[in-house]
Amino acid sequence: MTAAGTSAAVARRAARGDAVRAGARAGFVARGVLYLLVGALAVRIALTDTHEQADRGGALADVATTPFGAGLLWALGIGLAGMALWRLSEAFLGGAGPKGERTGKRLMSAARCVFYGVSSFLVLSFAAGGRGSGAGSTDRQSDDITRRLLDLPGGPWWVGLVAAGVVAAGVWIAGRAVLRKYRKHLAWSGLSQGQRRFMDVTGVAGGVARGLVLAAIGVFGLEAAITFDPDKAKGMDDTIRSFAHTPAGPWLLIAVAVGLALFGAFSFGQAKWRKV
Repeated sequence: MTAAGTSAAVARRAARGDAVRAGARAGFVARGVLYLLVGALAVRIALTDTHEQADRGGALADVATTPFGAGLLWALGIGLAGMALWRLSEAFLGGAGPKGERTGKRLMSAARCVFYGVSSFLVLSFAAGGRGSGAGSTDRQSDDITRRLLDLPGGPWWVGLVAAGVVAAGVWIAGRAVLRKYRKHLAWSGLSQGQRRFMDVTGVAGGVARGLVLAAIGVFGLEAAITFDPDKAKGMDDTIRSFAHTPAGPWLLIAVAVGLALFGAFSFGQAKWRKV
């Protein structure tokens, strides 16, 4: 890395500020909690065929039943807002590392800012009493969005393009996990052998499970586009349940559920060791 590049990275880091970096770490913790809960819900579905939702809505409903549920919901929403703020700073100032200022990286950060911003809004709305917002079933939301897109001129093409993008994103996420691309974002040289092993196990297994679920959601979206049937589209909950109907049966569902929980643990590791 050149002296100019080092100076630029230092300047970006200084401009970002301690508050934004703290927000990023809080965001990773919030994301970890949600994925741990979704994974636990998915395990319960595999073992008991419960009607609980294995998605964000189900996780929030689970949190709301705990003794400190209201406070935890607000903390999760604020943590996700911190993640959105950090991604926004990356979009404007560039990310950590020598390639963080590239246009593609900035655009990716902007997209992630929107995603976490919307997620934060939904969680905070749920915490404030809007039970129909943050805890809404992702299956119903997916059906509604698909139905609206199909009603547009060239609707099946729009649905197909979006679904193909979701499939590509899922494959990309799983592939990066297998290739251990996350290591370059961590303070890897400062980790002990045990810490490295923890991040590799949770990062690979969690990333593959997360990518698999996302790719499967995209496949169901493609089926909806081809058949012109919005009911074929599935959200996270129905997609996770669908793994139990494969030849591998509930064992695949359990494997995916454990993987999602491991991604939650990986997020906790990122909260501590990610370079932000």
